[in-house]
Amino acid sequence: RVKSSVDAFHRGDSKALGPLLQDSHRSLRDDYEVSCRELDLMVEIAIAQRGLIGARMTGGGFGGCTINLVESAAVSDFTRKVAAEYSSQTGLTPEIYVSPASEGAQQMALEENKPAR
Repeated sequence: RVKSSVDAFHRGDSKALGPLLQDSHRSLRDDYEVSCRELDLMVEIAIAQRGLIGARMTGGGFGGCTINLVESAAVSDFTRKVAAEYSSQTGLTPEIYVSPASEGAQQMALEENKPAR
């Protein structure tokens, strides 16, 4: 899955990432048993939403976070509906952070005697 995900990123093929993310969640849940009811529910709710490309748990497991790859145009509806449904089913209010994709960390060469930006 990792190599397939890297290939999809390099191709700019976000649609190919959805099944890979969901397969990863299933593996973390079933093979490694590091998920929990709340994380599984959050992923299930996310998968049911329009605009979702893929979802999975992230972090150390046993509670915590999910990552959801969502089409830009659907982000507002997605966050509202996921929060409402999750709260309805659990009585808990999720914290949802929207983070646009970026190039991530990079190493940059700085010219001598010039301050960093």
